[in-house]
Order: sequence, then structure tokens, then C-alpha cells
Amino acid sequence: MSGTSVLAMAYGTPAGPEELEAYYTHIRRGRPPTPELLAELRGRYEAIGGHSPLLELTRAQVTGLERALADEGHPDVRVALGMKHAPPFIEDAVAELAAAGSRQIIGLVLAPHYSKLSVGEYAERASAAAAAAPEAPEVSVVCSWHLAAGYLDFLSQAVSDALRALPAEADVRAHVLFTAHSLPTRILDESDPYPTQLRETAAAVAARTGLERWSVAWQSAGRTPEPWLGPDVLEVLGDLAAADVGAVVVCPAGFVADHLEVLYDLDVEARARAGELGVAFARTASPNADPGLMRTLARVVLEQVAEGAATP
Repeated sequence: MSGTSVLAMAYGTPAGPEELEAYYTHIRRGRPPTPELLAELRGRYEAIGGHSPLLELTRAQVTGLERALADEGHPDVRVALGMKHAPPFIEDAVAELAAAGSRQIIGLVLAPHYSKLSVGEYAERASAAAAAAPEAPEVSVVCSWHLAAGYLDFLSQAVSDALRALPAEADVRAHVLFTAHSLPTRILDESDPYPTQLRETAAAVAARTGLERWSVAWQSAGRTPEPWLGPDVLEVLGDLAAADVGAVVVCPAGFVADHLEVLYDLDVEARARAGELGVAFARTASPNADPGLMRTLARVVLEQVAEGAATP
């Protein structure tokens, strides 16, 4: 695999409080947030200790993926990190790999489900950056890995562990909610596979775990006037409480690392809502840099390389 490298792509996060406004402005496509919005976001970060661990965890995932590729017999494959909304940006990482002599870049988004608005945008930016580089390396992006066996194995074990962590009397009628980040509903007009892929992941984990009571919900919708995918996890918690469900396990299957949308939206906001409703609450562990998942992602990358080699 000489000349082949991997571009691991992630959403990004501010490295510290001083970068929060620039980060939020980038997400808003150059529109600075109002003082009220910025204060609210700062409050969320303060509620999880003032700092998101996402950057450190993403770097650990990159290191783990590189190590897993070496264990699979490819110690020469370099893995670089490129992020969507914070440095090092996707474009910077592509330029770095191209300058180092990469002729083939395999793009892997550290998110399992495909949407044109998520993985599709990462792929477009990576391809455009490669085309602009003097070396013009070829870019091939993994579309999704939502049914990769090692990923399903991790989620199945995490769900089982979370169910066991519930109070004994609550576990009997527990309901498992599989969540992912909501997206604008306009993706449905284009037959975007994102909602279907989340349901496929959830169904596969439910089958492996023997779940009888489970469903899909959405979380962390953006603050825009347009409608977003629902139902929202907070709304579903209310519905389950009304149906006399005594315990809920939330499995944020759309995320692979602890960050604000997990540590605040679920661990703080959703947990508080469940407490108000008298519902026992547990959240599954995030994969972070789990070696088993890193081995799975290494194999996903190698499958992408093999598919490219087989293409006439």
C-alpha cells in the first residue's frame, strides 16, 4: 500500500474556551452568534466541566486506527486528522498528505451513518482539496460503516452493560432508545439514507441483544427555522413515561466519542428530564478509542482499498 494514506475526518471541537466563538461562527457559516447564543453554549460547556474531551478522543482514535492498520500488516499507512469546523481542517490534512507523497487517500468519517449533509459534505471537501493540490492525489471516501460487525458488537455489549446498571426493579420493563444527531427534514425529499441506516443499526443491535422494547429517536437538533428530524429524545421520554415505562437506556449510536451532544444533551439534559418524569435512566458507553472498534475501522479502510483496486 505504498503511497496510500488515510484521512480520518471528524466534526471538530474548540480546543479551549477561547476558541468557542470562532468555532460557533464557523458552524454558522461565518455568521457570529449573538451574545445570548454564545452565553448559552458556554453554559453547556461549563455544565460538563468547561471543556469537551472530543479533540483528545479523536486524536486517540487516529492513533488507534494507525496502530490497528499496522497490526493488519500495513505499518506504512499514515493516518491524518482533518476536521470540519476546527483546525486541523480537512483541507489542511489533505494538503499535508499530498505534500508527503500520498497518491491515494482513503477518507474515513468518524461517524457510522451516511447523509449527504454530513458524510457527503466531508467527501466533497476532501475531494476538492485533493484536486487543488499540485500532486492531485486520488480520494476515495467510505460512505458508511453502520453495519460493521465490530461496531455492532460494541453497541450490543454497551446496551447489555447499561441495562445491567439499571436498578433491579427498573430493568424488567426498560426501553432502549437508539439516537443520532438530528438533521433537517429536507433530506427526506432526496431519499437520503440517514434515517434508514440508523434504524438498520438499531434493529441489528436489538437482534443481537434480544431486545423486545426499543425504538429510534433524534437529538441535538439545530437552532434554525426549518423542521428537523424527530421525534426528539426529550419528547420520547415523556411519551414513554406516559405509557408507564419505568426505565430507559439511551444508546447514542450515531456518535463514536464523548462530546457535548452526549455529555450535555444526554447526561445532563435528558437525564434531568427522565428524573422529572420518574424514569430510571442510563446511557451506553461511547466507543472512543476502543481497540476493537479501531480494528473494525482498519478493516473498513482496507476493504475500501480492495474495492478500489478491483474497479476496472
